[in-house]
Amino acid sequence: MGLKLMTGLATGAVVGAAVGMVILPQLDRKTQKKMRKAGRVIISAAGDTFDTIASVMK
Repeated sequence: MGLKLMTGLATGAVVGAAVGMVILPQLDRKTQKKMRKAGRVIISAAGDTFDTIASVMK
């Protein structure tokens, strides 16, 4: 179960990054700035969640 979860999370991150790289250049600067900030928040939350899951699985 743990391996499938981690694979799913990694796949989602890669797909999301790829979609973002395609869409982001077409947006105005204000929207780009908001999306970058939201991305940093999401990455931080994902890291925290990963740490929590990793500690539970030990």
